[in-house]
Amino acid sequence: MQAALRLARQRAPLRAVRRLATTANPAAVAPSAPLTASKVTPVSLANVEAQWTKLSPEDKLSVQEQLEEIQKKDWKSLTLDEKKAAYYVAFGPHGPRTPVSQPGDAVKIFFWTMTLVAVGGGLFATARFFAPPPPKTISKEWEEASNARALEMKLNPITGISSEGYSGKGFVTHK
Repeated sequence: MQAALRLARQRAPLRAVRRLATTANPAAVAPSAPLTASKVTPVSLANVEAQWTKLSPEDKLSVQEQLEEIQKKDWKSLTLDEKKAAYYVAFGPHGPRTPVSQPGDAVKIFFWTMTLVAVGGGLFATARFFAPPPPKTISKEWEEASNARALEMKLNPITGISSEGYSGKGFVTHK
């Protein structure tokens, strides 16, 4: 019995929180004035390409609605400006089709790429300049001596340098 009362007490605050979270404030949800199409003035469809970036979202919506109504007519009766506007709104370089790079970006990208390659080359040359000389084991003479030593010790007698008829270079990697 006590366990049931404990469970009931624990669930009660959750219901209150859930109830508070799902109750909507009618004043916050309902708009103060209804939106109507009469507030938005019709936008001229002539040269929409030039005006599109300057239009407000409401005006853009108005233009789209105008074009929807116009496109229901026969396409042969549409003016050239209406056809251009319909094409631009449907397929123009705005919204998600906005070009990623602006004019002149290719020159900047090329310049900075070459600059970074030059900086990398400079760092490589500096590291090579201050690096110690290569070890004495990296020379053609040392590699030839390693071949002679391998023949003396008969290393890899089946397929390697000590095998009969071996014609490879052995340990020599320098020309």
